[in-house]
Formats: sequence, structure tokens, C-alpha cells
Amino acid sequence: MTPSDDLAALRAALLQLHGAVVEHERVAYEGLYGRVSAGELLQLTISGSWFAWLRPLSELVVRIDEALAADDPPGGTEAGELAGAARAVVSPQDAPGALGRRYAAALQEAPDVVLAHGRVRAALEAWPAERDPG
Repeated sequence: MTPSDDLAALRAALLQLHGAVVEHERVAYEGLYGRVSAGELLQLTISGSWFAWLRPLSELVVRIDEALAADDPPGGTEAGELAGAARAVVSPQDAPGALGRRYAAALQEAPDVVLAHGRVRAALEAWPAERDPG
């Protein structure tokens, strides 16, 4: 597999994780504030304070999308840097501030988050170490 192929697989796993975490947070949010539509949920994930802690994960997916859409496919170094960033995001002990705390809590509370986390970790384990500088 090429670095682009591995990065695409990592992206898919990260998107599943993002969806599982957003759903977990949606349930908690609606428990306090009432039901929200899909459009309202999108706006909340983009600019709402409740979901602000998820932005590093969202931004990482965007960075991977941009790398995969570039005219030159990402090489081993660039792809490895993105894989290293993904490792930090899905490692609650390494993730900064609210991301680490809230992500750790989601892992304790939501089986779907745990399963998606496992998929990301599997994608990262498949990443050849020589391509991951971090």
C-alpha cells in the first residue's frame, strides 16, 4: 500500500470515530437542551461551545482531506506526520486539555466510541513505522 492508501484508510476510521463521538455528545446535549435537527447539530459542531473540544479531530480530518486532494499525493513524511497527529488525538493522555478529558470520558461511556477508537488504533498499527516520524 502507498502512503496515500494508508492515509485514506486512517481518514475513514477517523471519520467513523468523529461520527460516534458527535452522536454521543448529541445525546448528552439534547438531554439538557432538547432535540436538535441535523442542521442545528452541524452548526453546533462547527461553532457551538459544547462541541469545541472536538475541533482538533475535525481539523485533522480536514488536513488529511487536503493532503489526499493535493496534486502530489502525500509522501511518507507528510503522511507519517498526519498519522502522528492522529495518534495524539486518539490518545487521551497525550491530547491537549479538554480534548483529552472529554475523549477519555466518551471512551468510558459510549461503546460506539470504543469500537471506532479501536478502528483508528488498528489503522495506526498498520502504519509502517519507517513512514511515521512521530
